[in-house]
Amino acid sequence: MRAVRFSRFGGPEVLEIVDLPDPHPGPGQVRIAVRAAGVNPSDWKKRRGLMDQELPQTLGYEASGVVDELGEGVRDVAVGDRVFGFSTEGAAQAELAVLSYWAPIPSALDFPGAAALPAAIETATRALDQLGVESGTRLLVNGASGGVGSAAVQLAAARGAQVIGTAGPANHAYLRSMGAEPVAYGEGLLERVRALAPDGVDRALDVAGSGVLPELIELAGGPEHVVTIADFAGAQEHGVVFSRGDTGRAVHVLGEIGALIESGCFTLPVARSYPLTEVAEAHRASENGHTRGKLVLLID
Repeated sequence: MRAVRFSRFGGPEVLEIVDLPDPHPGPGQVRIAVRAAGVNPSDWKKRRGLMDQELPQTLGYEASGVVDELGEGVRDVAVGDRVFGFSTEGAAQAELAVLSYWAPIPSALDFPGAAALPAAIETATRALDQLGVESGTRLLVNGASGGVGSAAVQLAAARGAQVIGTAGPANHAYLRSMGAEPVAYGEGLLERVRALAPDGVDRALDVAGSGVLPELIELAGGPEHVVTIADFAGAQEHGVVFSRGDTGRAVHVLGEIGALIESGCFTLPVARSYPLTEVAEAHRASENGHTRGKLVLLID
């Protein structure tokens, strides 16, 4: 099969499309013929050597496609079914991928739309669970217009939370359409949020990693009320929880998101799709950091 891989750390130019042996599912897993795979910031961070240090590495943790092989003990899905989910091996940007967690693709979604979901909804749900967001919670999301931020805003609103989201002015109408009160990020954030919430907020989620943890801590009344998914050093410095998947994933959301999509309570736009051969361009767009929604690779 063709797959994305890199054998040295560096810029997008180190990415290659190589031939690798076809994978096969183990017990409790399925293999899919991949139709689309999501692109996430963790991809370019791995490529730059900011995460795992082994070489070579494949890429991709989320994909959608058609089941073509079942692992031992799998009974709830059949060959030919359309599914989306997680490749825990990190090799979803390929023609074939083994999924350890999956769910049927909601009828309203195509393959690119389904591939955009897993990482964003799992990360957002995990962080909201850690924060204890529920009906009536006043939540501030820093970096609310990207993939994870958009998911967090809508999933929090679906729980009955009141959401304030930071974004550039061009994305304020977008945040309002998802049920959030927008504020501009940057200097003066504390004052702008207090104009909307004079008593501060109950919880804060940092998606952007833009160095605002001290402000979020002040607004939320303490570091125990703040979670970041993007600022590891800041979390250590300020005593904030850094949410990561190796402490347990909220995979339950894969089976729950369909009902929210069908009821019109959730949408995650695909900002742009690229053929597999243009994976380097997708990395450049992801690293630029100003994308509304998700970036997706299409596998023919």
